[in-house]
Amino acid sequence: MRFSNLAERQILKAQAEGKLDSLKGAGKPLASTDASTDAVGFRIMAEAGALPREIQLRKAIEEQTRILQGLASEARAPEQAKLADLQLRLAIEQEARRRFQGS
Repeated sequence: MRFSNLAERQILKAQAEGKLDSLKGAGKPLASTDASTDAVGFRIMAEAGALPREIQLRKAIEEQTRILQGLASEARAPEQAKLADLQLRLAIEQEARRRFQGS
């Protein structure tokens, strides 16, 4: 499965949830550009507020890092475990994307 297929799934999911109903230019054809279909799909997803999982995980990692910076050493262990889990999930998502793009 290609990355563009994953983007298409995300678009269809956002469509089913009604997130694409109130977009600017809804119902009109997309402007003709030289951009790839992936770029167009990502633009549509961004306008609808449907972020790819990798981006969601990166934001969560940034937030968890900020949380850790403000904690005393005795309260850090559970929060460090959460950060490690988020980092692992991001690595899995990135590897999955690499494999899909390669097929």
